[in-house]
Amino acid sequence: MNDQLTQLVSAVSESSKYKGVSLEFIAAVGEQELRKHPKLKDAVKATKNKLHQVGGAFLDFKPAYAQWLRELKDVCFSGANDAVRKTCIKIMTHHASTRERLPVLDQFYDTLLSDVLPIQSVLDIACGLNPLSIPWMPLVDGADYYAIDVYENMIAFLDECLPCLGVQGHAMVCDVNRLARFPKVDVALILKTIPCLERLDKAAGSRLLEMINANYLFVSFPGFSLCGRSKGMMAGYEASFHQLVSGKNWRISKYKFATEIVFKVVKH
Repeated sequence: MNDQLTQLVSAVSESSKYKGVSLEFIAAVGEQELRKHPKLKDAVKATKNKLHQVGGAFLDFKPAYAQWLRELKDVCFSGANDAVRKTCIKIMTHHASTRERLPVLDQFYDTLLSDVLPIQSVLDIACGLNPLSIPWMPLVDGADYYAIDVYENMIAFLDECLPCLGVQGHAMVCDVNRLARFPKVDVALILKTIPCLERLDKAAGSRLLEMINANYLFVSFPGFSLCGRSKGMMAGYEASFHQLVSGKNWRISKYKFATEIVFKVVKH
């Protein structure tokens, strides 16, 4: 890492909004922005803007991870399933992606996963707070759950949450654009992820779908922008997805919910 990139990473990571982001990910974004903005101040600003677009815009400014973990552990220890679900819902309201899914959560995973059982392993790409949806997923007891994101503080929180939710947790901090290989799993969740990845690399979506080794991939796209606009979004994303998989001998199924559109991909 050269001196200018080191200074950029330091400046961005000291920002209260981005101090939880993986330094490796900040460096990857910063390296791109320095090529476009030779002045350090301009590159720092551009890097923060890009980080906001791909992740920062979705998460509450000051997540209360310690408090949330205490609350979740308390209800999990009590064994009251309804209380566990209510607590998970409360926490998921603090991330835009999971908050948008709450109105359809009761049918979302039942609809997607009911015909791919048994599910012994899940890979959740750019997971955000989605692992807190595990109580709604028809997984076998003790299933392996791989949760991947670039927020170190979020991943530390999820690492402690996952055992409470009845799975073997594997929460990992990494940039999926730079990951060489993924674990083999029954189900891969790539939920509202590709548009964010493609803000950094236009080829990221296609490359990710090729790399993932899963029996079933579920790829979704949002039905609304963060400011609530929806006109034409699902149709546009559906067209983009079909371009991504054009020429592949993959089986594709479509599921349309009020809040997002989902495609099941079977590659074999």
